[in-house]
Amino acid sequence: MVMKEIRFHGRGGQGTVVATILLAKGLFKAGYFIQTFPFFGVERRGAPVEAYLRFGEEKILIRSNIYEPDMVVVLDSRLIGQVDVVRGLKPGGALLVNASGIPEIFSSFSGYDRAWVDADGIAVKLGLGTPTHPMINTAMVGAFAKLAETPSIPSVE
Repeated sequence: MVMKEIRFHGRGGQGTVVATILLAKGLFKAGYFIQTFPFFGVERRGAPVEAYLRFGEEKILIRSNIYEPDMVVVLDSRLIGQVDVVRGLKPGGALLVNASGIPEIFSSFSGYDRAWVDADGIAVKLGLGTPTHPMINTAMVGAFAKLAETPSIPSVE
């Protein structure tokens, strides 16, 4: 398996960085070499945040941001239009968005595999966080694992 690079977009307080750490731990348990790190602009609740995740079957020696991700995960669909979430996304790459239905903007992202999950609805239904501040990162971790077909749910648990 070739190394995979994933970029996560979210807002401060949504657990974007924690989501990459949870996935990194699950991928490590599944036998992968991993690397994860955040990138903060303005460090405040609600500000755009990026986090990065690399994984593969060989040691990872790269020490840089991810400029050409294989997948982009967006925890807040309102960032689309404010932030160029698909910048550098490889042709045929995957875009996973937290949305309650097919995001209208998906039509402008042809050339990518597109998927969405209602992480807000899942979190509220399961009582994760509050209805006004649901903990969506765990639902997004599960959606990533399903879409990427790794790590297994037992590894994530």
